[in-house]
Amino acid sequence: MTGRILLALVAFLALSAQRDPILVPEVSQHEIQVRQGFTGQELLLYGAILDPSGIRAGRDYDIVVVLKGPTQSIKLREKQKIAGMWINAHSTDFRSAPSFFAVAGSKPIKDIVDDRTAAIYELGLPWLQLSPIGAIDPKEQARFAAGLVSLRQGDGLYKEDDQGVSISEQVLYQARISLPSSVQTGTYTAETFAITRGRVVASAIARVEVRKLGFERFVAVSAQDQPVLYGLLAVALSVMMGWIAGRLFALI
Repeated sequence: MTGRILLALVAFLALSAQRDPILVPEVSQHEIQVRQGFTGQELLLYGAILDPSGIRAGRDYDIVVVLKGPTQSIKLREKQKIAGMWINAHSTDFRSAPSFFAVAGSKPIKDIVDDRTAAIYELGLPWLQLSPIGAIDPKEQARFAAGLVSLRQGDGLYKEDDQGVSISEQVLYQARISLPSSVQTGTYTAETFAITRGRVVASAIARVEVRKLGFERFVAVSAQDQPVLYGLLAVALSVMMGWIAGRLFALI
Protein backbone atom coordinates (compact mmCIF):
# COMPACT_ATOMS: atom_id res chain seq x y z
CA MET A 1 0.00 0.00 0.00
CA THR A 2 2.82 2.40 0.90
CA GLY A 3 4.48 1.69 -2.45
CA ARG A 4 1.27 2.50 -4.35
CA ILE A 5 0.88 5.77 -2.46
CA LEU A 6 4.50 6.67 -3.25
CA LEU A 7 3.98 5.88 -6.95
CA ALA A 8 0.78 7.95 -7.01
CA LEU A 9 2.59 10.86 -5.36
CA VAL A 10 5.43 10.68 -7.88
CA ALA A 11 2.93 10.57 -10.77
CA PHE A 12 1.05 13.57 -9.34
CA LEU A 13 4.24 15.58 -8.98
CA ALA A 14 5.27 14.68 -12.54
CA LEU A 15 1.92 15.79 -13.93
CA SER A 16 2.01 18.98 -11.87
CA ALA A 17 5.46 19.79 -13.24
CA GLN A 18 4.06 19.54 -16.79
CA ARG A 19 1.01 21.71 -16.19
CA ASP A 20 0.67 24.88 -18.21
CA PRO A 21 1.42 28.30 -16.72
CA ILE A 22 -1.08 30.78 -15.36
CA LEU A 23 -1.42 34.30 -16.75
CA VAL A 24 -2.39 37.12 -14.41
CA PRO A 25 -3.31 40.09 -16.68
CA GLU A 26 -4.07 43.70 -15.77
CA VAL A 27 -4.59 47.03 -17.55
CA SER A 28 -3.66 50.52 -16.42
CA GLN A 29 -7.26 51.73 -16.82
CA HIS A 30 -10.48 49.74 -16.79
CA GLU A 31 -12.48 52.77 -17.88
CA ILE A 32 -11.63 55.49 -20.38
CA GLN A 33 -13.79 58.60 -20.36
CA VAL A 34 -14.21 60.42 -23.66
CA ARG A 35 -14.85 64.10 -23.05
CA GLN A 36 -14.65 67.23 -25.16
CA GLY A 37 -11.08 67.67 -26.39
CA PHE A 38 -10.23 63.95 -26.03
CA THR A 39 -7.02 63.34 -27.97
CA GLY A 40 -6.56 59.63 -27.38
CA GLN A 41 -5.26 57.43 -24.59
CA GLU A 42 -2.33 55.08 -24.07
CA LEU A 43 -3.13 51.82 -22.34
CA LEU A 44 -0.55 49.82 -20.40
CA LEU A 45 -1.29 46.09 -20.50
CA TYR A 46 0.80 44.14 -18.05
CA GLY A 47 0.82 41.04 -15.90
CA ALA A 48 2.69 38.00 -14.67
CA ILE A 49 3.42 34.49 -15.91
CA LEU A 50 3.25 31.94 -13.08
CA ASP A 51 3.32 28.18 -12.89
CA PRO A 52 0.46 26.39 -11.05
CA SER A 53 2.32 26.53 -7.73
CA GLY A 54 2.35 30.34 -7.94
CA ILE A 55 6.11 30.78 -8.41
CA ARG A 56 8.18 31.84 -11.40
CA ALA A 57 7.47 29.91 -14.60
CA GLY A 58 10.33 27.59 -15.43
CA ARG A 59 10.24 27.77 -19.23
CA ASP A 60 10.75 30.49 -21.79
CA TYR A 61 7.55 31.99 -23.13
CA ASP A 62 6.59 34.46 -25.81
CA ILE A 63 3.69 36.80 -25.13
CA VAL A 64 1.17 38.17 -27.61
CA VAL A 65 -1.46 40.72 -26.58
CA VAL A 66 -4.57 41.39 -28.71
CA LEU A 67 -6.70 44.44 -27.93
CA LYS A 68 -10.03 44.37 -29.76
CA GLY A 69 -12.84 46.93 -29.80
CA PRO A 70 -16.58 46.35 -30.25
CA THR A 71 -17.52 44.69 -33.53
CA GLN A 72 -19.77 46.41 -36.04
CA SER A 73 -21.30 45.68 -39.43
CA ILE A 74 -19.83 47.71 -42.27
CA LYS A 75 -20.39 48.17 -46.00
CA LEU A 76 -17.20 48.66 -47.98
CA ARG A 77 -17.41 50.23 -51.43
CA GLU A 78 -14.77 50.16 -54.12
CA LYS A 79 -14.36 53.19 -56.36
CA GLN A 80 -13.35 53.04 -60.00
CA LYS A 81 -12.37 55.84 -62.36
CA ILE A 82 -14.66 55.82 -65.39
CA ALA A 83 -14.63 58.59 -68.00
CA GLY A 84 -12.51 60.73 -65.71
CA MET A 85 -14.88 60.40 -62.76
CA TRP A 86 -14.59 58.29 -59.61
CA ILE A 87 -17.80 56.33 -59.03
CA ASN A 88 -18.87 53.53 -56.69
CA ALA A 89 -18.34 50.13 -58.28
CA HIS A 90 -18.28 46.83 -56.37
CA SER A 91 -19.20 46.61 -52.69
CA THR A 92 -19.39 44.03 -49.94
CA ASP A 93 -20.77 43.83 -46.41
CA PHE A 94 -18.92 42.57 -43.36
CA ARG A 95 -21.01 41.32 -40.46
CA SER A 96 -18.51 41.69 -37.61
CA ALA A 97 -15.51 43.92 -38.22
CA PRO A 98 -13.83 45.09 -35.00
CA SER A 99 -13.89 48.87 -34.60
CA PHE A 100 -10.36 48.67 -33.17
CA PHE A 101 -7.75 45.92 -33.44
CA ALA A 102 -4.18 45.99 -32.18
CA VAL A 103 -1.64 43.20 -31.75
CA ALA A 104 1.64 43.42 -29.84
CA GLY A 105 4.13 40.57 -29.53
CA SER A 106 7.45 39.86 -27.89
CA LYS A 107 8.70 38.74 -31.34
CA PRO A 108 7.35 38.84 -34.89
CA ILE A 109 4.26 36.61 -35.00
CA LYS A 110 5.71 34.50 -37.83
CA ASP A 111 8.62 33.61 -35.52
CA ILE A 112 6.29 32.55 -32.69
CA VAL A 113 3.51 30.45 -34.29
CA ASP A 114 2.59 28.95 -37.65
CA ASP A 115 -0.14 30.41 -39.88
CA ARG A 116 -2.77 27.94 -38.69
CA THR A 117 -2.33 28.85 -35.02
CA ALA A 118 -2.19 32.55 -35.85
CA ALA A 119 -5.48 32.25 -37.75
CA ILE A 120 -7.19 30.37 -34.92
CA TYR A 121 -6.36 33.05 -32.35
CA GLU A 122 -6.28 36.05 -34.75
CA LEU A 123 -2.68 36.86 -33.85
CA GLY A 124 -2.07 39.62 -36.35
CA LEU A 125 -3.70 41.69 -39.06
CA PRO A 126 -3.21 39.07 -41.84
CA TRP A 127 -5.28 36.62 -39.77
CA LEU A 128 -8.07 38.96 -38.71
CA GLN A 129 -11.37 37.12 -39.23
CA LEU A 130 -13.86 39.36 -41.05
CA SER A 131 -17.26 37.76 -41.70
CA PRO A 132 -18.70 38.71 -45.11
CA ILE A 133 -22.46 38.72 -45.61
CA GLY A 134 -23.65 36.54 -48.47
CA ALA A 135 -21.69 34.60 -51.05
CA ILE A 136 -18.49 36.21 -52.28
CA ASP A 137 -15.54 34.97 -54.30
CA PRO A 138 -12.62 34.17 -51.95
CA LYS A 139 -10.18 36.31 -53.95
CA GLU A 140 -12.59 39.26 -53.94
CA GLN A 141 -13.22 38.76 -50.22
CA ALA A 142 -9.46 38.85 -49.54
CA ARG A 143 -9.13 42.03 -51.63
CA PHE A 144 -11.93 43.82 -49.76
CA ALA A 145 -10.61 42.61 -46.39
CA ALA A 146 -7.14 43.93 -47.24
CA GLY A 147 -8.72 47.24 -48.28
CA LEU A 148 -10.60 47.57 -44.99
CA VAL A 149 -7.47 46.77 -42.97
CA SER A 150 -5.47 49.31 -44.97
CA LEU A 151 -8.09 52.05 -44.45
CA ARG A 152 -8.26 51.47 -40.71
CA GLN A 153 -4.50 51.29 -40.41
CA GLY A 154 -4.39 54.74 -41.95
CA ASP A 155 -6.85 55.96 -39.30
CA GLY A 156 -4.79 54.41 -36.48
CA LEU A 157 -7.57 51.93 -35.66
CA TYR A 158 -5.74 48.76 -36.76
CA LYS A 159 -2.10 48.25 -35.80
CA GLU A 160 0.53 45.61 -35.18
CA ASP A 161 3.80 45.87 -33.24
CA ASP A 162 6.20 42.92 -33.51
CA GLN A 163 8.34 44.23 -30.63
CA GLY A 164 5.54 45.70 -28.54
CA VAL A 165 5.78 43.33 -25.55
CA SER A 166 8.69 43.31 -23.13
CA ILE A 167 9.25 40.38 -20.73
CA SER A 168 11.31 40.62 -17.53
CA GLU A 169 12.89 37.46 -16.11
CA GLN A 170 10.17 35.35 -17.74
CA VAL A 171 7.80 36.57 -15.02
CA LEU A 172 6.52 40.07 -15.79
CA TYR A 173 5.37 41.37 -19.18
CA GLN A 174 4.05 44.69 -20.41
CA ALA A 175 2.82 46.30 -23.60
CA ARG A 176 1.67 49.81 -24.48
CA ILE A 177 -1.12 50.35 -27.01
CA SER A 178 -2.41 53.78 -28.02
CA LEU A 179 -6.09 54.44 -28.66
CA PRO A 180 -6.73 57.31 -31.11
CA SER A 181 -9.26 60.07 -30.50
CA SER A 182 -11.67 58.44 -32.97
CA VAL A 183 -12.17 55.23 -30.96
CA GLN A 184 -15.70 53.86 -30.66
CA THR A 185 -17.34 53.54 -27.27
CA GLY A 186 -18.08 50.13 -25.79
CA THR A 187 -16.28 47.19 -24.21
CA TYR A 188 -12.73 46.44 -25.32
CA THR A 189 -11.14 43.04 -24.65
CA ALA A 190 -7.42 42.67 -24.01
CA GLU A 191 -6.51 39.01 -24.48
CA THR A 192 -3.02 37.82 -23.53
CA PHE A 193 -1.51 34.60 -24.89
CA ALA A 194 1.48 32.72 -23.50
CA ILE A 195 3.17 30.70 -26.25
CA THR A 196 5.99 28.20 -26.19
CA ARG A 197 7.31 26.00 -29.01
CA GLY A 198 4.61 27.31 -31.33
CA ARG A 199 1.76 26.30 -29.00
CA VAL A 200 -0.61 28.55 -27.06
CA VAL A 201 -0.38 27.19 -23.51
CA ALA A 202 -2.33 29.84 -21.60
CA SER A 203 -4.60 32.81 -22.23
CA ALA A 204 -6.41 35.38 -20.12
CA ILE A 205 -8.72 38.34 -20.74
CA ALA A 206 -8.99 41.81 -19.22
CA ARG A 207 -11.65 44.35 -20.22
CA VAL A 208 -11.73 48.09 -20.70
CA GLU A 209 -14.85 50.27 -20.97
CA VAL A 210 -14.72 53.33 -23.23
CA ARG A 211 -17.53 55.77 -22.38
CA LYS A 212 -18.58 59.18 -23.60
CA LEU A 213 -19.44 61.76 -20.96
CA GLY A 214 -20.97 65.23 -20.94
CA PHE A 215 -22.21 66.80 -24.17
CA GLU A 216 -20.58 64.08 -26.31
CA ARG A 217 -22.63 61.44 -24.51
CA PHE A 218 -25.83 63.46 -24.98
CA VAL A 219 -25.17 63.72 -28.73
CA ALA A 220 -24.31 60.03 -29.08
CA VAL A 221 -27.34 58.83 -27.08
CA SER A 222 -29.70 61.19 -28.92
CA ALA A 223 -28.43 60.05 -32.33
CA GLN A 224 -28.93 56.40 -31.37
CA ASP A 225 -32.16 56.47 -29.35
CA GLN A 226 -34.04 59.32 -31.10
CA PRO A 227 -32.63 59.62 -34.62
CA VAL A 228 -35.61 61.56 -36.04
CA LEU A 229 -35.56 64.19 -33.31
CA TYR A 230 -31.77 64.37 -33.51
CA GLY A 231 -31.95 64.93 -37.26
CA LEU A 232 -34.55 67.69 -36.90
CA LEU A 233 -32.49 69.43 -34.22
CA ALA A 234 -29.35 69.17 -36.37
CA VAL A 235 -31.16 70.75 -39.34
CA ALA A 236 -32.65 73.49 -37.12
CA LEU A 237 -29.23 74.23 -35.64
CA SER A 238 -27.67 74.45 -39.12
CA VAL A 239 -30.40 76.84 -40.31
CA MET A 240 -30.01 78.99 -37.22
CA MET A 241 -26.22 79.15 -37.55
CA GLY A 242 -26.57 80.07 -41.22
CA TRP A 243 -29.04 82.82 -40.37
CA ILE A 244 -26.74 84.23 -37.67
CA ALA A 245 -23.76 84.15 -40.03
CA GLY A 246 -25.81 85.98 -42.69
CA ARG A 247 -26.84 88.67 -40.24
CA LEU A 248 -23.23 89.17 -39.09
CA PHE A 249 -21.99 89.54 -42.67
CA ALA A 250 -24.80 91.99 -43.40
CA LEU A 251 -23.61 94.21 -40.54
CA ILE A 252 -20.01 94.30 -41.75
